[in-house]
Amino acid sequence: MKRFTLLLLWLGLTSAAVAQNVTLSGYLKDASNGEALIGATVYVEELKQGTASNAYGFYSLTIPSGMYSLQVSFIGYETMKQKIEATSSKTISITLDESSKQIEEIIVSGEAANANIERVEMGMAKLPVKTIKKLPAFMGEVDIIKTIQLLPGIQSGGEASSGLYVRGGGPDENLMLLDEAPVYNASHLMGFFSVFNSNAINDIQVYKSGIPAEYGGKGSSVIDIRQKDGNSQRFGFDGGIGNLSSRLTLEGPIIKDKWSFILAGRRTYYDVLGKIAGLEELQDNKLYFYDLNAKSNLIINNNNRIYISGYMGDDVFEMGESMYMRWGNATATVRWNHIFGDKIFMNISGIFSNYDYNLGVPGNSADNFDWSSRIRDYNAKADFTYFFNPDNTIKFGVNSILHHFNPGKVITEGENSMFSDLELARYNAIESAVYLSNEQKISDRFTVQYGLRLSHFQQVGEGEVNIYQNPDELNKDEIIETVTYKKGEKIGDAFIYLEPRVGMKYTLGTNNSVKSSYNRMVQNLHLITNTQSPTPLDIWLPSSTYIKPLIVDQVSVGYFHNLKNNMWETSVELYYKNMQNVLDYREGAELFLNDAIETELLHGSGESKGLELLVKKSKGNLTGWIGYTWSKTTREIEGINNGNPYPSSYDRTHDLSVVSNYELNKRWNFAANFVFATGSPTSYPVAKYNVQNNQIYEYSARNSNRIPEYHRLDISATYDFKKNEHRRFKQSLNFSVYNVYARRNAYSITPEANEDNPNQTQFVRISIIGSAIPSITYNVKF
Repeated sequence: MKRFTLLLLWLGLTSAAVAQNVTLSGYLKDASNGEALIGATVYVEELKQGTASNAYGFYSLTIPSGMYSLQVSFIGYETMKQKIEATSSKTISITLDESSKQIEEIIVSGEAANANIERVEMGMAKLPVKTIKKLPAFMGEVDIIKTIQLLPGIQSGGEASSGLYVRGGGPDENLMLLDEAPVYNASHLMGFFSVFNSNAINDIQVYKSGIPAEYGGKGSSVIDIRQKDGNSQRFGFDGGIGNLSSRLTLEGPIIKDKWSFILAGRRTYYDVLGKIAGLEELQDNKLYFYDLNAKSNLIINNNNRIYISGYMGDDVFEMGESMYMRWGNATATVRWNHIFGDKIFMNISGIFSNYDYNLGVPGNSADNFDWSSRIRDYNAKADFTYFFNPDNTIKFGVNSILHHFNPGKVITEGENSMFSDLELARYNAIESAVYLSNEQKISDRFTVQYGLRLSHFQQVGEGEVNIYQNPDELNKDEIIETVTYKKGEKIGDAFIYLEPRVGMKYTLGTNNSVKSSYNRMVQNLHLITNTQSPTPLDIWLPSSTYIKPLIVDQVSVGYFHNLKNNMWETSVELYYKNMQNVLDYREGAELFLNDAIETELLHGSGESKGLELLVKKSKGNLTGWIGYTWSKTTREIEGINNGNPYPSSYDRTHDLSVVSNYELNKRWNFAANFVFATGSPTSYPVAKYNVQNNQIYEYSARNSNRIPEYHRLDISATYDFKKNEHRRFKQSLNFSVYNVYARRNAYSITPEANEDNPNQTQFVRISIIGSAIPSITYNVKF
């Protein structure tokens, strides 16, 4: 009885304490179009407490009841202040107007002014689309991925590549999400452009370390891209005409303030213009890419919203009857947001993603064939955010993905074909995970974010597995049998891993903080390629009996300091990554349509370490940043370089980016960027032999040489015809020059016999771009 009385007393005291608190919640939006403001801050001055809106613009803040001054801010927008009487929990949705101050228009950040100091995450960056659109464009197309490559710790895969090397990781180790759907090949036109149309994008977040527990499946980074919801206030369009392509975006309300849509399209027309101009080489050929983005956003009531979004894009390359190649992505996402009470935010998503390609020779000639490959995903996930109190924000969720892999299939026409029909074994796998994390404010200075992710990966049938005479040393000529598994039947053992995540932030003062983080990432999807950057012809394979999951452990520490009222941001970060089960290939590996491809793969370990420096100016007429990275990435694999460590193909010792943007006046804006990077590792021949008049080369140790360093300068100027904040119809012209001083950066250097003297060897330098490329783009918005 005594215990029961004490329990009642405790419950009564708890109820009384709870009764003294109230919760303010709602959505933060752009007043002009109803778009969610992601990362906007809500702050109570008297309590010195606040919170930030999530990826859907939702916030929740629990405070003691009373009278307060509420402040809502977002860089580039007018700060809203109002007095509120918080005597009971209430929904307060707020819209912010874009700032009319010239100094606020020029921004390189889309969040709180001191977010780099206050947020727990390190190795994280947000890129506003407004900034990206002002940077120099290649052939009139600004590119999200090319801009991400200008950040410290993120390096380019080279000219004509949209691949990213993040802190020594390969291009397949980046989780690229478009409205939560994974994009497996983000390149157009063999890597000159990415698939992300800036006109359709609202928010971009990049994580290099301290990766939150809700993300998983890739080893090095997360690039989370969110499409616009569509203007819920009025109809409008946004378009542009450039040297190579044109784009058009339409958006508007279906039901004002309740239901909106956005449609965005982009297409190149070099093939069309070439035919009109009478270029003979283009009369029977096709060379173009296109993108289509669509999204609809329905507000059912204050507690329920539905989002439907999709993307479809293709590259088409046809050379008459000689050959053809096509590759493309398709994604679709359906999401339901629901708010339980005023503290629990739920998002349930159904996601589809498909990447496929075709390569072949048409007709009935002897060399005709059609080669196709595909990876297709079906994903269901549920994510919850519990705004427990101002000091604790808890996130938890679950997801499960069904992967279908079709590595390769060849079909021929006619009886005289020199090829045979062939289909590599298909694979299926189920990848699931549950996670739990909490961001806890220990004191006014110390905040910690900790979480745990449990991942499970199981290959299932239908499928086939080769059984080898010696499982520890695979040989294609020693296959004992091939075991066939029925649909849904488990193949081999499941891969189950715990992935801890922790991040800490200690604020030294209002303008500086120190941070540290640790995260483990496990990757079960592997890109099989013999190039240093993704190509349309690469294939994806799952972890299996012979392919082990990649395991990456990363530790980071950093110091962050802002100057002059957050006008200047500076930071220094140190990181160390340990990589287990790194894949590499045997010398002379045959990856093309190999039905025993596991015999060409080698497993080993790797490590990457580096220093990143960043100085960024985010206010004023002149803005931009300088980023520098020193890094070293090595691998150690039995069977390569006698088992000794060697530089990874993704190793870059020095990487420098200088990005600047100058607003001369209301009409003229100038921008420039300069990049410098150490050359890619490679192997040069050290000896040669003549065999039947053919030169056979013997190469040095793996990656013991480097191609020449890479550097390039780009400039641009943008002219606004009539820059009037109250004028809806806006026009501008963008002039850009890519590779201003015509640097012939080496894509590769290969040896070959001298035509005049076959006994001599010459080294051929291949450059994708060897001249300055000017462009002009006309943009219009209404």
